[in-house]
Amino acid sequence: MRAVSGDTIAAWMSSESSDATSALLLAVGGLLHQEIAIDRLLDRLVDRIRIAMDADRGTIYLVDPGTSELVSIAAHLPEIEEIRLKPGQGIAGHVVQTGEAVNVPTVTTEARFFPGVDARTGYRTESVLSVPMRDHYGNIIGVLQLLNKRSGAFPRDDERTLRRFADEVAVAIEATSLYRDLSEAPHPPARPMPISGQLNRIVGESDALQQACRLTQKVAPTDATVVIRGESGTGKELFARALHVNSARAAKPLVKVDCAALPPSLIENELFGHERGAYTGADDLALGKFDRAQGGTLFLDELGELPLAVQGKLLGVLQDREFYRVGGHTPIKTDVRIIAATNRDLEEMTADGRFRSDLYYRIKVVELHLPPLRERGRTDIERLAHHFEAVAARRLGRSAPGFSREALVRLADYSWPGNVRELENCIESALIVMDGERIEADDLPLPVLPAANKGTGPATSPDSFPTLDEIERTHIQRALERAHENQSEAARLLGISRNTLARKIKS
Repeated sequence: MRAVSGDTIAAWMSSESSDATSALLLAVGGLLHQEIAIDRLLDRLVDRIRIAMDADRGTIYLVDPGTSELVSIAAHLPEIEEIRLKPGQGIAGHVVQTGEAVNVPTVTTEARFFPGVDARTGYRTESVLSVPMRDHYGNIIGVLQLLNKRSGAFPRDDERTLRRFADEVAVAIEATSLYRDLSEAPHPPARPMPISGQLNRIVGESDALQQACRLTQKVAPTDATVVIRGESGTGKELFARALHVNSARAAKPLVKVDCAALPPSLIENELFGHERGAYTGADDLALGKFDRAQGGTLFLDELGELPLAVQGKLLGVLQDREFYRVGGHTPIKTDVRIIAATNRDLEEMTADGRFRSDLYYRIKVVELHLPPLRERGRTDIERLAHHFEAVAARRLGRSAPGFSREALVRLADYSWPGNVRELENCIESALIVMDGERIEADDLPLPVLPAANKGTGPATSPDSFPTLDEIERTHIQRALERAHENQSEAARLLGISRNTLARKIKS
């Protein structure tokens, strides 16, 4: 979703269109799908909301469960580093204690107003609109507050709009490890945030994932070429987007090419475009993905599927920073960062002559390895399950029911051949089909483990431990059955292209 400027949003809000608020919410919601550092995300959110609602300042407070204080985590606060309010202190403290929204047209006679912050900053507060932020369980985790409506007092309609924005901000916070830290730590500021919590939408605390996040933060600001390695469904595209939006190229396009989704005869044309008259039917100049990614990032998904001839042209781009369109004779300069992803063994392909060794050594400047979900441990599985439950529940317009103990055990014991993508689809399916008050083990669309394995994780004996190929075949068959043998739908469920699915079925 494209970002929308603050001026555009303000114009929407000032219009009489009944769709103004919805359009604004879509714009703010679009920020949630950018894998940027959580502090930058929240700063952007509070600024976008402030502009949209014609306020002078905005603040996002979170509750520190260790002290019950309110701490400003994002704010228009140039004078001091942060605000800390004692339990019940000020209008924001009252909102936390009562769960009520507060709209104060003037603080002059308002007993709940705490003047201590103005005394520290020199700022003069006149009007205040403050609403609670709740997690998917209904617990108050913070406050979203605006100061000084520029056109006068905040009207009643602003209260309703700000509540909806508070829901969106809560989604952003729950999507990261920041939420887990705030809900568990005895005093969160004294404990460092997990690295994954600083990247929006990347959830997990296992050592392997933390290592991937640390490397992502190091390499993102550079122009280094990155190869992301990992099984299907581990989040390679998510990390590619994180690399892009945390780079200096973030304002330029991120263009994706699925190398497995196109036949070999078309991939060269897709990447480099063609000149007029290059072949029969080429009546006009056609721009390729390199043209469209100019100044930004080109994400080559399933790099191992590139034909050898196209691999040679890609090598030329990496070496000379220029390319030729199909049928062209004039080199075209390009300023594009390349990020590639693959679940193939490139070393083996290089040894077999299926992947160019010179391209392999040129493109693997930095390798980012993403762990399969089965290696990330029980904590990450539960963490992701709760995250996907909250996201899916909001999308379905219902409250999150939570999981029974048996359901969590079953999630932890499953081997997840489809990785994080399979878990996400599993949780959404369970939310749709469940009948009880919580998600039960029987609601999960997972195969039943043999009795000997229940509660102990995947079997370890050679006779009963399935190979990865066997797990993949079983998973593909389950997807086909659920899709009623429709291969396009099954490919969508598996998160792969239809061509890739067809190839796997034949193999």
